[in-house]
Amino acid sequence: MAEGRIDTSPVKKQPFKKHKGLAHLFAAASYSLGGAKRLLGEAAFRHELLAFAAVMVGFVATGATLFQYVAMSILFLLMMAFEAVNTAIEEIVDRVSPEISDMGRNAKDLGSFACFCLILANAVYAAYVVIFSHFL
Repeated sequence: MAEGRIDTSPVKKQPFKKHKGLAHLFAAASYSLGGAKRLLGEAAFRHELLAFAAVMVGFVATGATLFQYVAMSILFLLMMAFEAVNTAIEEIVDRVSPEISDMGRNAKDLGSFACFCLILANAVYAAYVVIFSHFL
């Protein structure tokens, strides 16, 4: 570069190095752990964890079957996944469109509705196992 000239070439960034093999597995696990830590920052998720713990106590108290524990665990994992996706949607909308817009509000409302549906599915199944399965 000549004296006094400004370098206008784009900044060269190092390409993102993708991990392969076992390193990829550890990298993916660390990303997932980061997501779980982020999700713990959400009050709704912490409430869902407490509700799951209460349901597990109810399952123990009523003598739930192994199948019922497995089904409840799968439903809860689905709820966690939907909560994570909902949180991701909210973060993206807040980053891209910090002002209130109809599209942003709709995206957030739809994510919230998906979570509500799974919360309802979890609650109905838990109520069935803890309350109704012993009377039917």
